[in-house]
Amino acid sequence: MSQLNDDIKTNGQRLWHSLEEMAQIGATAKGGCNRQTLTDEDRKGRQLFANWCQQAGMTVTVDSMGNMFALRAGSEPSLAPIAIGSHLDTQPTGGKYDGVLGVLTGLEIVRSMNEQNITTRRPIVIINWTNEEGARFAPPMLSSGVFAGVYTKDWAKRRIDFDGHSFGEELQRIGFNGSEPVGKYPLHAYYEFHIEQGPILEAENLDIGIVTHGQGFLWLDVSVQGKESHSGSTPMPMRKDALAAAAQMITTVKQIALDHGPDAVGTVGYIHSSPNSRNTIPGEVTFSVDFRHPTQEVIDLMTANFNAQSQTICKELGLHLTIQQVSAFEPVKFNDSNVDYLRQATQKLNYNYREMISGAGHDACYIARVVPTAMLFCPCVGGLSHNEEEKILPQWATAGANVLLHAVVSAANAID
Repeated sequence: MSQLNDDIKTNGQRLWHSLEEMAQIGATAKGGCNRQTLTDEDRKGRQLFANWCQQAGMTVTVDSMGNMFALRAGSEPSLAPIAIGSHLDTQPTGGKYDGVLGVLTGLEIVRSMNEQNITTRRPIVIINWTNEEGARFAPPMLSSGVFAGVYTKDWAKRRIDFDGHSFGEELQRIGFNGSEPVGKYPLHAYYEFHIEQGPILEAENLDIGIVTHGQGFLWLDVSVQGKESHSGSTPMPMRKDALAAAAQMITTVKQIALDHGPDAVGTVGYIHSSPNSRNTIPGEVTFSVDFRHPTQEVIDLMTANFNAQSQTICKELGLHLTIQQVSAFEPVKFNDSNVDYLRQATQKLNYNYREMISGAGHDACYIARVVPTAMLFCPCVGGLSHNEEEKILPQWATAGANVLLHAVVSAANAID
C-alpha cells in the first residue's frame, strides 16, 4: 500500500474554494449561513456535495435518516471503511465552517489521494450526518444518535419543527429519505474535523487541537418557593425571599465549578422571578443549572454538592425547594488508537498542537459509542461560533486537512 512522505499534502486552496462555494447556499447578509436541516437550502447543499463526490469517483448512498455516505474504494473492498464525517446543516444565523469544514475536508482528502495515486487497503467513506445542529428539529445530533442506537428511527422522524412540519415529512420532501437501513453501514473507525468553537487554540497560537475527551453534562431545573409580600412593610428577618435564596444558590454553581477545575464548568443560563415586580418580594424563582466535566464521577459530585448546599440555604430561610434533572449526556473518551494516529501525523508534519477536551457536543460523541472514534480541532478566531461572523484562517483548515490525510491513510493501511 502507499506510504505517505512528509511532503504529501492536501490542496488547501481548493479546500478553501469549496468551503466558500458551499457557503453561497443559504448565504446571509452578514456573511454567514442559514442552511437549516431539511430546508431547500439543505437540499441544494447536499446535491452539491453529492455531485462533487461523484466527480471524485465516489459512490454516494443515503440511509433512511438522510445520512449521506460517499465511498472511495479500497484495494480490499470487503473491509469496513475508515470514515471522515461531520454535518452540512447550520444554525439560523450560523457561520461558514461549523460542521461543513469536516465534511469538505474529507472530500479534499479523497481528491488529493486521487491526484497523488494514493491507495489504501480499507475504503474511505465521507459522511454527512443529518440534523447535527438541532436548530430546526430538536434534539441535536439526531441522526447520528439514531445510527448509534440512542434514539429510534420512528421517534426521530416524528420530531416537529416550529411550523408543525415533521422530520420524516421534510426528509421525504427534499428527496433524501434513503433506502439504506440506519446504523447498518459498517465502519472500522471514525474521524471528525471541526472548528474548536472556543478560544484556546488561537490564544495559544497553536495549529491543531487533538481531542481526547468530550465533556458530559447534566442539566437541572430548580424551583424555589417563598412568599410574596410587600417590599416596604415586611421586615428583613421575616421575609421568605425566593430570589435572595436563588442568588446564593447561583453563586454556589460558580464556586462548585471552580472547586473542580480546571476542566469543570457550571452555568446558570435561565432565570425567572415571579411576580417580577419592583416592590414585591419574589415568591417563586426558577432557574437552570448546567454542570459539565469530562468524567461522570465529577459531574455527579458537583450535582450532589449543589443539591446539598441548596437544601441548606432553603432550610435556613424556610423556603420550599424542588430540583429536577431534565437532561444528561455521559462524557466520552475517544479511542486511544485513533487519537494516536492523529498525534503521530501532527508530530510528523511538525504542527504545533495540544490535546484538549471538547466542551460542545458533536456527532463524534454519539458515534464513539459504536465505532472507534477521534476528533481534530481547528482554531476559531475569537472562539466565535454559532454566529454569522464565525471565522477561521485558510492555513488552519489546511493544517487539519493534512493531519487528517496522513492519519486516515495510516489507519486505512494498518494490518489489524
